[in-house]
Amino acid sequence: MGRFDGVLLASDFDNTLIYTEDALRSGAPVPPLSARNREALEWFMAEGGRFTVATGRALAAFVNYAGGVPMNAPSVVCNGAAIYDFDKREYLDYALLDEDARRRGQIILDRFPDLAVEAYHIDNVIHAVRPNAITRQHEHLTKVAVTEAPSLLEVPMPLGKLLFEAEHDVLQGVLNQLTAEGWDKDYELIFSGKVLLEMTAKGANKGGMIRRLAERLGIGIDHVYCVGDEANDIPMLTAAAEGFAPANCVEAVRQCGATVVCDAREDALADVVERLAKKYI
Repeated sequence: MGRFDGVLLASDFDNTLIYTEDALRSGAPVPPLSARNREALEWFMAEGGRFTVATGRALAAFVNYAGGVPMNAPSVVCNGAAIYDFDKREYLDYALLDEDARRRGQIILDRFPDLAVEAYHIDNVIHAVRPNAITRQHEHLTKVAVTEAPSLLEVPMPLGKLLFEAEHDVLQGVLNQLTAEGWDKDYELIFSGKVLLEMTAKGANKGGMIRRLAERLGIGIDHVYCVGDEANDIPMLTAAAEGFAPANCVEAVRQCGATVVCDAREDALADVVERLAKKYI
């Protein structure tokens, strides 16, 4: 038996497993997984642990990077809207937006002229309405060109997520408007960055899907560990037996009680594995 048998470790991708912020800002290529992180994760898995990525990215936006990450468990994608098995090349589970999401999203677009939205179709297509400079940065980071649509009402269902894109003050207004309409009761609304506001089905967050994944793997939540840097990671950080965060995390993550490790640029996942090795001897 390996020392990590029955243990699940799930990590956010951007600015946690790999620091991608510089690539986003400069247009440079996204760096590969560091050698130290790779060695640590391969050892973790060789000792019986299950490792996966839980990302806000749609499948289309993560598939180009998944091959460079050693994983031996299905991934949580689309900010918790789905679980995808890269070995079987199929979705195992998902929680989709309802039909009202498109109509409500279009109402918000009409009220905020500087707002763009990406709509994540479950069939590996990212649609965009009124794409802006933030959308174009996102295309570079994900290596996926969006398919433009004149209106959300013309974007096909089923959808896993809407991603609103604008400067933070605009997005705060969007969140306030969604809340004033009472739509926060029907959807998960959470920032995944200062210029990104996520909208998924109620209960479709990283925490909820990590729980479902652990159940599929037969792993108790008391042996589940998660790592993340942004507000959208908090549901899984607080659901886990212990949540970890790289030192570059936002303040809200620090305040949620996550154990802070080294910066993502200093191989945060290797630091986490070293800490887990002291728990499982």
